[in-house]
Order: sequence, then structure tokens, then C-alpha cells
Amino acid sequence: QVQLVESGGGLVQAGASLRLSCAASGGTFSTSGMGWFRQAPGKERVFVAAINWSGGSTSYADSVQGRFTISRDNAKSTLYLQMNSLKPEDTAVYYCARSRLASVYTAQRSYDYWGQGTQVTVSS
Repeated sequence: QVQLVESGGGLVQAGASLRLSCAASGGTFSTSGMGWFRQAPGKERVFVAAINWSGGSTSYADSVQGRFTISRDNAKSTLYLQMNSLKPEDTAVYYCARSRLASVYTAQRSYDYWGQGTQVTVSS
């Protein structure tokens, strides 16, 4: 069974950086497209970033473009999200997700398994 476990969230001040990790097990991580999504309090879950199987292609939401970087280490079966210049509006639970297919996907319906999330809180 595929398991995804996020870590690295925390409470930081605006302008700070955080690095989120998603450790995958029980599946073929190296052939899966992966994504990060987030859900702010009282809001719907939305797309943040996605990466293809090899790491050669990525996509970002406009709200994080230039500040966040998605990457992966297939040898370690781990997905990362480097978040710089954090803003209060980045406050959310961040979720890692795995696709059945290998490309970059921005829609939630393209992902078949989700982690439990890690809380990121950015204070002003």
C-alpha cells in the first residue's frame, strides 16, 4: 500500500523559509508524477506545485511562482517543496499527492493518493 508522509511544517514569520518533505513508501515512486496542494482555513484545497517522474518538468501556481521550488530524489523516494519569502497567505495545511501517471498534473483528480498533511503557519 502506498504511504505518503509529509514533514517540515512549522510556525514562522513572514519572509522566512521552510523546506517540506514527503516520504513515499509502498509504491513505485520513481515513475509517478507528484504534486503539492494546500488548504487554508475555511478554503478549498488548491494546487501549489507539480513535478514529473524524473524531475525534468515542473509547474507552479501563480501565487507561489518564483518563491517555491518543487524537487524530488527518486533514490530516496522523497518529494520536496522549498518555500522562500513566505507570506501570511501561505498559511495552510500542505499535502503531498501521487499520480497514477508520470507527467505534470495540476488537477486534484489526477492524483490517487494523499498524505495527511503538514501545517505551515506564517505570522506577520
